[in-house]
Amino acid sequence: MVTAFVLVSAHRRAINETAEALLKVDGVAEVHSVAGEHDLVAVIRIKTHEQLADIVTNRMLKLEGIERTSTLVAFKTISKHNLDQMFGGSD
Repeated sequence: MVTAFVLVSAHRRAINETAEALLKVDGVAEVHSVAGEHDLVAVIRIKTHEQLADIVTNRMLKLEGIERTSTLVAFKTISKHNLDQMFGGSD
């Protein structure tokens, strides 16, 4: 499983609408409103890096409320939860 965190800078008047639109994108598991340089953090959980590339470059960047993004790819997940089991994966 590939996990990525996409830091999103959104139009100030469209932050809530952008968060809702992001949640409708397949592969986006969570969207968090945050303080700081970015407005939102989208958590993406998918099976392949190719899916990640498609989500970020073809789907997310076409959403009107997004000004720019920065993507962080997780190398390893350290958690109290078994994320693979929670999200149905075993890869």
